[in-house]
Amino acid sequence: MNRFHTPVLLKEILEFLNVGKGKKYIDATLGGGGHTKEILKLGGRVLGIDIDEEAIRFIKENFKFEIFNFKLVPVLGNFKDIDRIAHLNNFDKVSGIIFDLGVSSFQIDQSQRGFSYQKKGPLDMRMGKSLSVKAADLISVLSKNELYELFSKLGQERFARVVSGRIVRARRIKRIETTDDLMKTLEELSGKNQRLSAFKRALIGKRVFQALRIAVNDELNNLKGALPKTLRLLKKGGRLEVISFHSLEDRIVKDSFEDFENKNMGRIITKKPVLPTFEEVKQNKRSRSAKLRVFERL
Repeated sequence: MNRFHTPVLLKEILEFLNVGKGKKYIDATLGGGGHTKEILKLGGRVLGIDIDEEAIRFIKENFKFEIFNFKLVPVLGNFKDIDRIAHLNNFDKVSGIIFDLGVSSFQIDQSQRGFSYQKKGPLDMRMGKSLSVKAADLISVLSKNELYELFSKLGQERFARVVSGRIVRARRIKRIETTDDLMKTLEELSGKNQRLSAFKRALIGKRVFQALRIAVNDELNNLKGALPKTLRLLKKGGRLEVISFHSLEDRIVKDSFEDFENKNMGRIITKKPVLPTFEEVKQNKRSRSAKLRVFERL
């Protein structure tokens, strides 16, 4: 079983991609190679990009045959540089590009990565070690208003003002360095010290952690910058497929595709996002918020 990430919407991805033998594809979020593995089985060649050193190490250990035969080229890098990485590896005219924007199960389950509010570990949240700013740094240096903006916009947290105030007060007493430290600051969010239920606290924690992760990795700006670059890499008839898990990501993808279509650069294949089936959600709960959008280059 893939310890990184069970590939979401795999059947739909392959159907829209229409993989051909010997054709080139780019997996911009390689992870554990779930989508890439199936493309390779169908005869495609893949350039796999991932910012996570652990993911690239996993791929090199588990896809040795495909790498040796030049069917798979794994590259440590950020998909914001997809054009440069593709040119350096002779993947200029490709038949398809995939973005799976979800955090991998492996990243979430590793407590030392700090992605999960349910696991005690350092407040890190960096997708790759090349990034310099950690979540603990943001919690430490951002002002109350900046924290409010972060949690309200990226986390869509309606208690963002109360949360940011609570954090600022807590860090005056002790630096917030671990996931446990941060969750403890969320235990009491009212002036009357009224405790929130465990369920509500978990929801707030989930949104706060989400906001920090997006900010640490600059995920939205990287996505905005990468999508236009993909069209210069796709050959005529090539398809761009993006799986998002967050409304802000999906809005960027939707707006970008509409802009591309208005500029006569191609056509939107999925007028509405493709969602996972009930059976898939039943088997993989982390797929429930997934949305797939597909664009074809003309």
